[in-house]
Amino acid sequence: MLTAILVIALLVSGIGLVLVWLGQRWQADEDSLVEAINARLPQTQCAQCGYPGCRPYAQAIADGEADVNQCPPGGETGVQALAELLGVEAKPLDAARGEVKPPQVAIIDEDRCIGCTLCIQACPVDAIFGAARQMHTIIESECTGCELCLPPCPVDCIDLVPAKRPAIAPAPIPIRVKAA
Repeated sequence: MLTAILVIALLVSGIGLVLVWLGQRWQADEDSLVEAINARLPQTQCAQCGYPGCRPYAQAIADGEADVNQCPPGGETGVQALAELLGVEAKPLDAARGEVKPPQVAIIDEDRCIGCTLCIQACPVDAIFGAARQMHTIIESECTGCELCLPPCPVDCIDLVPAKRPAIAPAPIPIRVKAA
C-alpha cells in the first residue's frame, strides 16, 4: 500500500515538473514583435482585417503576410502607430476592409429577443449574457462594437448605438531593450 502511494506521488510530481517546464518554455515573449504589434491593435476581434482576431493579424503583420493598414477600428491612428513600430511608411487605411466608425456598442431589444443564442455564439469577446429561450443582454463594458452579432440574429433585435465610453485606442507599451 505504501509503495503504491509513493509511486503515485512520484508520478504526480514528475507530471507537475513537466507542466511547469512546458509552461515556462511556451510562455508568451512579452518583448516579441508580435506582442508589440498586438498591443497597438484595438482588440475589437472584429475580423475586418481578414484574420479571426487581433492576435492572428499581429502575427501576420510580423510574418510579412499582412499590411499595417487593414484595421478599420484602429483607424489612421492605428496605422500610424503600427508603421512607426515597424519602421515602415504609413499607408492610407484599406477602404475595402470597412470604414472607421465612432465607438459603438450593441444593445438588444428585449421585447423582440427570442433567446436563440446565435448572437452569443458569434460574439468574439463574450459580451452577451443570456441563456437559451431567455432574453439576452449586452455587457456594455465588454462590447467592442464589432458588429459580428448582427448577421446571425434572426429577428433583428440588435442595434448599435454610440458608446458612452471612449474608443478602444491602441495602448502604447514600453519596449525593453535587453542589455548586451
